Amino acid sequence: MASLAQWIAGARPRTLPNAVAPVIAGSGAAAWAGGADLLRAGLALLVAVALIVGVNYANDYSDGIRGTDDDRTGPVRLVGAKLATPQAVRAVAVGALLLGGAAGLTLALLSAPWLIAVGAVCIAGAWLYTGGSRPYGYAGLGEVAVFVFFGLVAVLGTQYTQALRIDWVGVAAAVAAGALSSAVLVANNLRDIPTDAASGKITLAVRLGDSRTRTLFLSLLAVAALATLAMTAATPWCALGFLATPLAVRAAAPVRGGRHGAELIPVLRDTGLTLLVWAVAVAGALALAR
Repeated sequence: MASLAQWIAGARPRTLPNAVAPVIAGSGAAAWAGGADLLRAGLALLVAVALIVGVNYANDYSDGIRGTDDDRTGPVRLVGAKLATPQAVRAVAVGALLLGGAAGLTLALLSAPWLIAVGAVCIAGAWLYTGGSRPYGYAGLGEVAVFVFFGLVAVLGTQYTQALRIDWVGVAAAVAAGALSSAVLVANNLRDIPTDAASGKITLAVRLGDSRTRTLFLSLLAVAALATLAMTAATPWCALGFLATPLAVRAAAPVRGGRHGAELIPVLRDTGLTLLVWAVAVAGALALAR
């Protein structure tokens, strides 16, 4: 049986910035729009964290039973490494997704009931990333889904549930957050190109190949920088978002340097930290300016 430490590792805690940062950025955008609400921000955070933990365990389960994780570099895979039964991992994944659904239902009822439908789509997207008979993560659509769910939906949903409106500042923040979140997955899939290709998991990185995947990663960092620059038109304080630049440069170095395999693992950490520092800085800037 897997130890508690292995279960925690299986949740892939290094991906948590992808959940936390969009809520922070969205809350800053809500403050800018004049509608910050701590209770609703807390519920949005619970939704985001529960969904990313759920999707990580669901990914572990689905890839494990397909044999995709039999030979894998990176964080522990509970099913692939035979540390836990597929049924146990699936149960934890479902539990996390149900928790996120319950928090999302509460948040929707407090703000706009039509958001229940959005939440249902998010839960379905979490499971079908690698689950079901035709997982979209195996068709090269993972990065698009991350941009939508952990960028546009997470940031704008957080802003809307608090301020009951969205604006262009929120959209710019959502684009930046989505680009950085997608960059984390691009780095992960760049590392896994050889094993994914061998197992039939045709990610976007497998489709693009090594060189163009590296270009995509760097382009996503540039998109986030341009979106942040655009936000300075609302308030120059948003230039604080560039405090994350040293982390972005450190994340980009192994990608630009042609590193492979385990040498790319720090890129995931540094890109996640870039996203988190950027979100805190921008949210603080928007709140202060308001």
